[in-house]
Amino acid sequence: MKHLALEPEQKALEINLDDRVYGTFAEIGAGQEVARHFFQAGAAAGTIAKTMSAYDKVYSDEIYGSEPTGRYVCEARLYKMLNHEYELLEERLTDERPDTTFFAFADTVAAINYHKTIKGDGWLGIRFQVEPNGDSNDVVLHVKLLDNSNGLQQQAIGVLGVNLVYAVFRYYNDPETFCKSLVDSLKGRVQVDMVRMTGPAFEQLDNRLLPLYLVKHGLCDVSMFDKKGQPVHASEFLYRKNVLVLRGSFRPATLVNEDMLKVSTKQFKAESDVEPRKTKVLTEITLSNLKNDGELDEKDFLDRADILCAMGQTVVISNCDAYTKLIDYLADFKVNKTGLVVGARVLLDLINEKYYSHSDGSLLAAFGELFRKNVKVYVYPIMQEGTAELMTAKNLPIPDAITFLYRHLIDSQQITDLEGYDRKILHIFSKTVLEMITNDEEGWERYVSLKVSRLIKDECLFNYPTQKLEFEY
Repeated sequence: MKHLALEPEQKALEINLDDRVYGTFAEIGAGQEVARHFFQAGAAAGTIAKTMSAYDKVYSDEIYGSEPTGRYVCEARLYKMLNHEYELLEERLTDERPDTTFFAFADTVAAINYHKTIKGDGWLGIRFQVEPNGDSNDVVLHVKLLDNSNGLQQQAIGVLGVNLVYAVFRYYNDPETFCKSLVDSLKGRVQVDMVRMTGPAFEQLDNRLLPLYLVKHGLCDVSMFDKKGQPVHASEFLYRKNVLVLRGSFRPATLVNEDMLKVSTKQFKAESDVEPRKTKVLTEITLSNLKNDGELDEKDFLDRADILCAMGQTVVISNCDAYTKLIDYLADFKVNKTGLVVGARVLLDLINEKYYSHSDGSLLAAFGELFRKNVKVYVYPIMQEGTAELMTAKNLPIPDAITFLYRHLIDSQQITDLEGYDRKILHIFSKTVLEMITNDEEGWERYVSLKVSRLIKDECLFNYPTQKLEFEY
């Protein structure tokens, strides 16, 4: 579908002039600007049944109920608002307006404060029908506000809200265009890092594609989905937790990937400053890795996602080739400790990149950005070509000029070797296994787990030959 980047006033007026669309707006905190756009556009009487702002927390609790966590800018609050407002709308107007498609828009937002201790973020959502008397659908999103003043952030929320209302009635059947349109007139002012779409209007949508679209089109650098394939936001489950991240291609996930997860999780949880119950494990795929062959292939992405979800993993899609960007992202959620799981070759490349690109006095600062106090790097060994010797953290061929610095990182245990790994599988590489699958070579099954092997065959992942299935089952 062609995407026309209209101004918010044009979008609001177009919706106002659509006789089929009618609904309510409920806004908490800094989100007081969305309804104003529709009023100022003109013809709002055809669109707006009610607007309200439950700004006071006590009053808000009387309407929507209290929040056990004490947090009002959260996903749970947004859903309470949508439930309450949409039920009222249907109860009061279904008989009065039988030919109308209803909607209830809600947001709960905290803008940047005077002392700039709150950066500004919020939740926006809309429950809507696509046909009169039809079932409802939900779209919810999380936004990070980037403007450096309270007024500008409120203004940005107003535009984003208009974009969301417009998108659900114009682009609901084209999720990629939907996502791109959210930042019309807002480039550089917001980051939309989670979108979730549910309901009969989205039955054909694989929600795992939404985080991919957000990162692909630059709406954010990091987005994620859980093992059920539903988009989730870090603020809802990573706040003040310990986080272990394994980056890889997972194309496919091999026995080595599973071994890395197993031994690193065990070692990370055994750290004296890590509480196992408050630990989350993430598997990360970078956008550049997804574009390994030049173009981003959605089926290839979903094939990888199928395997990771079957393994019970939360999957991160990121545009963070530099680990420092990912660490900065996690820091926003006050993560207690971050563990990065890397292969020895990856660590060597990372250190060389830091060294050769910072030959001036900024070298120490460059290392400090990565090796922070609450960040620990766990190194998985690799086979050295032509020998039986393993490359580990302790024997990496580090440039002489930074040997002392590297030794300090080893001695302080900010870099450490993983223990308990399976030496017998270190010769396995995802690229080799993928070639064997696509070339219909025998024996690839022994390099992946039984669960992964069965999934690849049953779902014909990674171009597994479909014609073989009738002979195998």
